[in-house]
This record gives sequence, structure tokens and C-alpha cells, in this order.
Amino acid sequence: MFDAPKMPTPADLGADGQKPDRAETAPVEQALLQDVLQAEPYVSLLDSIERPSQLGEMSEPQLELLAAEVRQRIIEVVSRTGGHLAPSLGVVELTLALLSTFNIEKDKLVWDVGHQAYAHKLLTGRARQFDTLRTFGGISGFPRMAESPYDHFGVGHSSTSISAALGMALARDLSGLRHHVIAVIGDGSLTAGEAFEGLNLAGHMGRRLIVVLNDNEMSISPNVGALSLFLSRTLSRRWVRQTRKEVLNFLRSIPRIGQKLAVYAMRGEWSFKSFFTPGMLFEAFRFNYIGPVDGHDLGSLRRHLQMAAAVEDGPVLLHVRTQKGKGYAPAEKNPTLYHGVGLFTPETGQPVQSTAKVPSFTGIFSKTLVELAEKDKRIIAITAAMPEGTGTDSFRERFPDRFVDVGICEQHAVTFAAGLASQGYRPALAIYSTFLQRSYDQVVHDVCIQNLPVTLCVDRAGLVGEDGATHHGAFDIAYLRHIPQISLLSPRDEDMLRHCLYTSLNHDGPCALRYPRGAGFGVPLDGLPRLLTPGRGEVLQDGEGIAIVAVGSRVHPALEAAAQAEQVLGIRPLVFDPIWLKPLPQEQLATIARRFDRILFVEEGVLAGGFASAVLEFYADNGLMHGQKIKRLGLPDSFVEHGSQLRLRELVGLRTKNIAEAIVELAKQK
Repeated sequence: MFDAPKMPTPADLGADGQKPDRAETAPVEQALLQDVLQAEPYVSLLDSIERPSQLGEMSEPQLELLAAEVRQRIIEVVSRTGGHLAPSLGVVELTLALLSTFNIEKDKLVWDVGHQAYAHKLLTGRARQFDTLRTFGGISGFPRMAESPYDHFGVGHSSTSISAALGMALARDLSGLRHHVIAVIGDGSLTAGEAFEGLNLAGHMGRRLIVVLNDNEMSISPNVGALSLFLSRTLSRRWVRQTRKEVLNFLRSIPRIGQKLAVYAMRGEWSFKSFFTPGMLFEAFRFNYIGPVDGHDLGSLRRHLQMAAAVEDGPVLLHVRTQKGKGYAPAEKNPTLYHGVGLFTPETGQPVQSTAKVPSFTGIFSKTLVELAEKDKRIIAITAAMPEGTGTDSFRERFPDRFVDVGICEQHAVTFAAGLASQGYRPALAIYSTFLQRSYDQVVHDVCIQNLPVTLCVDRAGLVGEDGATHHGAFDIAYLRHIPQISLLSPRDEDMLRHCLYTSLNHDGPCALRYPRGAGFGVPLDGLPRLLTPGRGEVLQDGEGIAIVAVGSRVHPALEAAAQAEQVLGIRPLVFDPIWLKPLPQEQLATIARRFDRILFVEEGVLAGGFASAVLEFYADNGLMHGQKIKRLGLPDSFVEHGSQLRLRELVGLRTKNIAEAIVELAKQK
């Protein structure tokens, strides 16, 4: 058993069942969970939880023990399945406080992003299924309404919680109900525009709503924090708010000067509060502000949640300070590294080394971008809160003045890049396909209409695996290819990625290149990056009878499938890599249409509006359809669930054996 989260045992608690002052508990908090587990008799609290309402019946000492059990279970399972470790460890006490304070049979709880919801899953009837986290057929890594009645809103992308919760609050009021609606949002998610749009409307509407700000980055000294907590507790009490309202009404009633006196009084209050607390911003949005509160002190959390629930006149924001990775030393030391992890050894925190020695597409992109920037000072790297995930952290280290992390602000990132491009720079915006969806209008309006040379480096294109439907890069071909002025490339391997990136950064107009998550194909890197001819693909294998047109990461599996099918059919299929998805390699595609009466298209994107659709449109518009047998392989018109990339590709028919079967089937059709 590994060193588990530290917590007090029942013997360490006072006779009244309450924790002693924090100064007295420092040595106590070094106790290990296994010491408690080995005590006789001991029954697992976590395993006894059948429904979240049981938490409200537990004492604070029991909840402290339960918090340690939850942490241990999360660490054990995530070490085997991978997942979002540090965020979930940081909100264990907050989750317990929420579920023990509110009745989520009736009250509505919305998690933002949802990568911190593992404790929520464990405590809402899914403890027995938790071993299946993020595995095919198992429970999702994010809240899903279809998975549990306690997942009140499905999430996976950031900054949606306040908007969704406000909609729930209005629905509650229109229905004449009285339950609470709570949104939990992190300080990182609060950087996105949608979060502020939600705050703005919530303050304007003035409906009862609780927003919990989970702040694990802002640094506040203990003295100021204690004073701000005192002020917030005092200024949030009902009698204080009522007195404040009466004083302001009295001042306004004074003839001629009353309104000015009221304004001066409010300004004085705001200045006083903002000097001591960080609540001024939220007060400006007409929120009642409470906090900051220690997010790992269960008693304090529950008292302040009850305080927030008692506020009747408008929305309230409870500011909670937490530590990412709390209770697991490696994650506390490096929360960024342990934000989203693969397999690791729980005793040491060391990652399980992959046996694959082939570099990833992201790694090749990262290295190539730095090499190109060494020679071209116009290149600027931009990312939206994902420097490590997109590989731009290497660029940041080498060129700190030419690197910008805009935070979780994808819309801003695209327009910001457009501004740079308008002044002669060549910005490379590295962003996941699923997150680029959020900035579609900016791609159209700010980049493409103005024909600006912005390079969209679309990482995680295609199936990403265990993060599931909210994270698959399924739609980028469909939502980019129809925009005028933009070019779209899809490199088949790590070597072609280098050439595509070089071409994009030297292209006089908008350009996007899409590449998948995971390792490349081990192809050698062919010299220096070279410019590719727009609208020109490559015939990788000539053949007869049947043509295979494969896109991006499916090109190499298509080559392997063609070799397998040849053994069955006795004919060698042609394999064509278009490279350019826009502009289409029209001349070569037209030749294929004239030569072959059987054509198979393979792409790891949605078939509706995808690359094959573009080619068929071209064929139809130019009279190139003459009764050919055509088959398309791609992602179905449904959301693909979570599981390993290999398992999911087999599920949707995109692995080598599936492609080979499709070739044989198509060739045998009359």
C-alpha cells in the first residue's frame, strides 16, 4: 500500500467530535489512512455509500475519514486508467461539503469542465463502477446526464456552468419551485468569455443562484485572507444587507442631495471592501460575495455553503481556495504534470514508461515549429491554456517573447492571431480540434474574410480515446472546408507533418493542418521541410480495379489494408493521399474517377460534410459520375463514446482489417 492522503483519526479529535485548532492538528494530519484501515473494527465508509443523502447524516470526523478514502480510491484507479488526477484530488472536501449540505435529489449541481468530478462520481452511486473509469463501456471521465440522475448537466468543455445553471434557475422560478442551483467553476475557466457573459446576465436577472469559485491559483496571504473572510461573513449576513438597503433608501430620500449621498456611500463601501477582499469584481456583477474560504476545511466549507444558501436577494459567489493535487505529494508538487495523466505507479508517482519509441505527432510539430522559428522571426506561437498538451511549451522556453498563452479563450486566440497576421507576422495557433469549434465565427469573420495568414495547428484531429465524445476531433474537416479562402492540409505521418507546417507558415492566406493524437508511424524524416504544391496529392501505390483515397492518419493503415486485400483479390489497389483537403487535388481526383469504377474513401472525421463529401460534390458538379461503386469509411452520424483509440477505430471500422474487408467487399460488388 502506498502513502495515502493524510487525515486525523477519530482518536485525534476532541471529545465533542470537533477538530482542535489548526495549530494543534499539524502533527495529527500526518497520520496515514492505512493506520485507520488496520484498526479493528473498520468498515469502509465509501463502500457503504448508496446515495448522496447519506452524507448529510455523517459527522465531521466521518466525513474527514471519507475524504481520505475517496482520495485513495481516485489515486488507485487513475494510476491504472489515466485521467484528470490533480483537479479531482483538489476538490474532495468541496465535493463532500456540497453533497452533505445540499439535497441533490432536488437541488441542481453543475460542474464546470467536469474533469474534477471523480469524487462526485464516487459519492453518487458509482463507486462500484469506478474501476471502469474512461474505459470502453465504463463510466465517463466527465459528468453525463445519461450516466446518472445526479449528473445534472453534461460537460467536457470549460466555462459553461454559470450559463447552464442560470438557465436552470430561471426554469425553477417559472415552475414555482424553491430548490437551489449551484455552479462550480475554476479560476482557469473564469477567464473565458462565456463565464463572464453568464455572470453578467445572472447579476442583471437577480435570481437566486450560487456560484462556487474553485480558486487554486490566486495567492492570498493568511492575514489578508483571514480579514477578508471576516468582512465577507459580516457583510453577507441578512441583517447587514437589510440595514444597508434601509440606509441607502434613507439617504436617497434627502431632498436635492440624497442621490449623491447614496452614491458616495456606495463608493466608500466598494473602496473599503475592494481594499481588503478580491470581491469587488463580483460585486460589480451584482453578486453577493463570500470568501475566500479554505477549500480543505470541511466545517468551514459547510458553514459558508449554508450562508450562501441563506441569501435570498440575488446571486451569490462563494470564493473557495483549494490546492490542486491535494493529498498526493507528487501531484501537489507538480499539479500541471498531474492535471491529466497516463498510467503511473501510485507509490512513486512515476509514469509507466511506454514501450513505443516512435515520436508523437505533437512532439514532431513542437520540434519543427521551434526549428522554423529559428530562421523566421515572424513566427509567433499561440495556445489557449494548453502549452504542454499542444507541445508549444518548448517554443515558450526557446522564444518567450514570441509565445503567448491566452488562457481558456479560444475566440480571443483566433482574433488575436488575426491581429498579429495583419501586421506582417505569421502566427501559429496550436489548439485541439474540439476546442477550435468554439471559435468558428472568428475563423470566418476575422481570419478568412480578411484572408490573413494565420496557421491553425489543429491537434487531436480524429478520435482521441478515453476522453470521449466531448474531446474527439470529429468535425474539423466539415466545419473548415466550406469556408472561403482557407486551405486545409492533413499530413499522413510525422515527416509529412513537417512539410505541411512549413507550407502553412509560408502560405499567403489562412491555412489549417490537422494531425492526430498519439505516436507517428516511425517513418524517417526526409531532409529539411519543403514547400508543397497547393492542390497536389501523392499516388503512393499505383494499381488497378479499385482506388483507395485515404486521408491523414488513415493513409498508412490503408496501404497495409491494400496489401492484405491484394492477397485475397489478386489485384493491386491504387492508394492515393490527397494531402490537401482544400484546395482539392482536382486533376488527380478526376483521373481516378475516369480510371476506376470502384473507389473507397477513408477518413477519420464525420462523413457528413467531410472530405469524401467534398470529392463527390466535385465529381457531380463536373460530370465525373458514371455509375462507379463508391464506399465511404469514416465517423458515423452519432457521437462516439470513450475507450482506447484502437478499440474505437475498430468500433467505427477504421482499423487496417476493417479497411481491408471494405476493399474486398467493394471489389466483389457486381
